[in-house]
Amino acid sequence: MEEVDKILIHALRQSGTEVAEDIQSVKQFTSELIVEAVVRCVRVINPALGGGLSPSLPPGMSARFRVGMGLAQACQDLGYKGEMGYQTFLYSNEPEIRSLLMFLVEKLPRESAEASDQPAGKSVVLQRAISAKIKAQLALPWLPHNCRLPLLCKTQSVGTSQSLRTQPLSLPYSNKSTGRAPPKALRDYQRDVVLPVTAQPPHQGALVASLLEQHTAELSAAQEWDSEWNSQGLLSRLTPEEYRSRKAARLQKRIQEQLRSAPGTPSPGSGGAGSGGAGSDLTQLLLSFQGSGPGDRLLPKGTHFTHTQKFTFTQDPGLLVEQMAAVASSMPLGGQSEGELRARQQVELGELEEQLQQVALGTERLSDRMKQMNLSVAQVTHELKEREQGNQEKEDSLQVKRQTVELLPDAHNNLAKLQTLVEASAKRLVSLAAQWEKHRDPLIQEHRRLKELCTNQDVESSRQLSEIKDLHEKIRETAEKAKKKESVYKQLISELENLPKDVSRSAYTLRILEIVGNIKKQKEEITKILSDTKELQKEINNLTGKLDRTFAVTDELVFKDAKKDESVRKSYKYLAALHENCNQLIQTIEDTGTILREIRDLEEQIETESGNKTVANLERILEDYKAVREENSALASKVREG
Repeated sequence: MEEVDKILIHALRQSGTEVAEDIQSVKQFTSELIVEAVVRCVRVINPALGGGLSPSLPPGMSARFRVGMGLAQACQDLGYKGEMGYQTFLYSNEPEIRSLLMFLVEKLPRESAEASDQPAGKSVVLQRAISAKIKAQLALPWLPHNCRLPLLCKTQSVGTSQSLRTQPLSLPYSNKSTGRAPPKALRDYQRDVVLPVTAQPPHQGALVASLLEQHTAELSAAQEWDSEWNSQGLLSRLTPEEYRSRKAARLQKRIQEQLRSAPGTPSPGSGGAGSGGAGSDLTQLLLSFQGSGPGDRLLPKGTHFTHTQKFTFTQDPGLLVEQMAAVASSMPLGGQSEGELRARQQVELGELEEQLQQVALGTERLSDRMKQMNLSVAQVTHELKEREQGNQEKEDSLQVKRQTVELLPDAHNNLAKLQTLVEASAKRLVSLAAQWEKHRDPLIQEHRRLKELCTNQDVESSRQLSEIKDLHEKIRETAEKAKKKESVYKQLISELENLPKDVSRSAYTLRILEIVGNIKKQKEEITKILSDTKELQKEINNLTGKLDRTFAVTDELVFKDAKKDESVRKSYKYLAALHENCNQLIQTIEDTGTILREIRDLEEQIETESGNKTVANLERILEDYKAVREENSALASKVREG
């Protein structure tokens, strides 16, 4: 059992259980260590089942019983057939714990089993310990500092919370994957200008968040590229460089088209936020940059003179003369006072506003009249097209009737000629149909052949495409396996260098051979004992049969003579008594053997029970019972006080 315990302890350490170096046997396991080992194994086997299990025993006895019942139920859900309950974990029994741990270690995934067969170096053990610690802390719920229990106060920081702030980082990347060296200017910039990563964020607290965001962005970009390449890139049948260049060209072409189609100024229908196709994001962005030109300003500015000039040249020439006269008359004269000048300007301003209103009304009337005229023109145009179409149909009908009237005077000859033309046309159609059939058959055959060839090519292309996808997936998996094996190889090399040189492999080989030889000897001895037992049973059966036959013959002979002679009659009685005593003696020997076997079984049971620590477990049960009663009384007192 020593070798089995070593294997179990090694597997438990690989699964994340913290087993001390001085523990060399399952017999040394405590209840806390057993619970932690079982929970770690259940989490590795079935994370959903082990997610709600705690790897540590709580201080209260009632909570301990609940944890033990939960672990027992989880092990039974995994398929454990042995008898188990909370007592299996709280009052440990060495054989039961060994069988349970062997079941859980056998249930571990293959990757974990393979990893458990490999020696773990100090770096790997440290990484696994860090991972287990982080997982344990992440499993605990976060609570404010005032609401935390003493256990959470130890595991969660009491520092003040800070907001997550990130900043883009400038990281130098190597181009080993592309096989091209970076330009010299870029290398000089990265060496002389770019600050170290730790100095780029404005404060030290943003370093980790910035690195995490940078890594997440790069990882998501790589995953998007992989998915796009596996879905669309492979279908394009191009190399990755050609696919990227074609995608960049398409993007550049689209931007150029948007730049060409962007209007000079936003129209009224497209300037709002809810406009249609002209209100796309790119068009709005382009329109927002058009205010830089001298003639494309969205909000043009100018002097009073420019506005007056623009308004003046949009008016009628007659109104222009009147406005010029009004402006000339509104010029201040030397003999007028400022108040009279302002009153006159107000009167002129009122007259100009009335004129402007009249002009606006006239413009509205003209626009309404123009709309009516446009509608009338459209209706007239439609009626004209319909009449022209009707006239064309009537002209065609008139032409046919005219030709028919011209043929009426010589109707018989014309009918004969028409019949001849119809028959010639029919013969010509028949000959053309025959010629078409001659040309049609090979074309149809060729079309069918080409269609079948295209179908076969499509099927072959689909098959090759699926094979390419499978090959890409296998290449990715192989690359991951190669990386894992490379890391394992480096780890084994480092451990080999750290191992003592005085230990030879032959010693382990001899030990293994000795174990195999002992097992072989035990098998031979067991086989020999079984064969001896069979021979003894066979001999006993032969002697028993021979004795029964001898007694039957002797009984028959003596019984015949006993009828005639009194002394023979006494001999017959002695013979019967001797046979009965022999049977009792044989039965006594068999009972003695049965009692000896029962004694050996009882001794084995006594040894087993003594190994189960029954007395110690009973004492622990009594102590736990007292603790539970004390907890119940304390809770009852709290309830009464509340």
